[in-house]
Amino acid sequence: MILTVTLNAALDITYRVPRLQPHSTHRVTEVCERPGGKGLNVARVLTALGHEAVATGFAGGGTGDALRSLLAQETSVTDALVPVGGATRRTVAVVDESTGDTTQLNEPGPIVTPAEWDAFMTTYRELLADARAVALCGSLPPGVPVDVYARLTRAARTADVPVLLDTSGEPLRRGLAARPDLAKPNADELAALTGSTEPLRAARDARRRGAHTVAASLGADGMLMVTADGAWQAAPPRRIAGNPTGAGDSAVAGLLSGLVEDLPWPARLTHAVALSAATVRAPAAGEFDRPTYEELLKSITVTEHPPAA
Repeated sequence: MILTVTLNAALDITYRVPRLQPHSTHRVTEVCERPGGKGLNVARVLTALGHEAVATGFAGGGTGDALRSLLAQETSVTDALVPVGGATRRTVAVVDESTGDTTQLNEPGPIVTPAEWDAFMTTYRELLADARAVALCGSLPPGVPVDVYARLTRAARTADVPVLLDTSGEPLRRGLAARPDLAKPNADELAALTGSTEPLRAARDARRRGAHTVAASLGADGMLMVTADGAWQAAPPRRIAGNPTGAGDSAVAGLLSGLVEDLPWPARLTHAVALSAATVRAPAAGEFDRPTYEELLKSITVTEHPPAA
C-alpha cells in the first residue's frame, strides 16, 4: 500500500454565490463538504488509479468526526487518522459564479499535544511496515515542531520506505536536509526556498540541499524534474481550462504511482503532468477527468535538459 500523511487535515466547505460583494449579505446557491488536506486528495487519486492507499494524520472534534464520516462514504481510502482533543480545521471557499474566482479562508488547525504526537508516531511506524512509499503532505497544525517532516523522513528511511515530501517554507527546508527520495515544491515554494526564480536552477539548488529528486510544479507550464540521472520537463500540449485546486496533489499521486510501478523518470513525469491537467477538468480536488488523463498520456512530450555546466 501507499501511505499518505496529512498532519493538518481539513473539512473543505465550498459556498457558491451569484456574486461576491464585500460588506453585504449573500444567498448561497450551493454548499459542498468533503474531506480535505493534501494527503487525503493524494490518497483519493491513488485509489482511483487502482492502488491501495492509507491516510494518516490527525482528526478531532465534531469537524474531525464529519471528515471521517465523509471519507468512509465517498472513497476506498483506508482511514488511519489519529484522534486529537482539538477540532480539525475547516477551509471555506466562496466561489463567485459571475467571475469563477474563489476566496479562500483557512483555519489554523488543532493544537497537538506531546502525547498526541507520540500516539501518531506509534501509528506511523506501524503503518510503515506495510508501505511501499509514503507521502508527507501539507501544512503543520499548531503545536507540531517545524522539523517534523525531517523526523518522519528519517523514520521512513530507517524502514526502507521511499519518501515524497510536499510542503513549503521552513518545514520544506528542514525536510530536505533529511534527504527525502523526492520533493515536490511548486514554482513559488521553490523560489522562496532558493532565492532563484529560474526553475531549472532552483530545482538543482533544492536537490543539492538534500532531495534525491526534485519535481517542481510549474502551473500551466507543466512540471520540471531534476534527478541524479538528468533533468526533464513536460507540459500539456494545450492549456486546460477549469479549476486548478488539487492539481498539485494529483501530480503527487502520479509521481507515487510511477515510483511503486518502477517507471522510467520521463514516464513518471508524464503521468504526473497528465493527472495534474486532468484534475483541472474535474469538479473537485482529489478527482480527475479520466478521458482527459488518458488522452494526455498519449500526447504529452517530454523534453530533456542538457546537463548542468
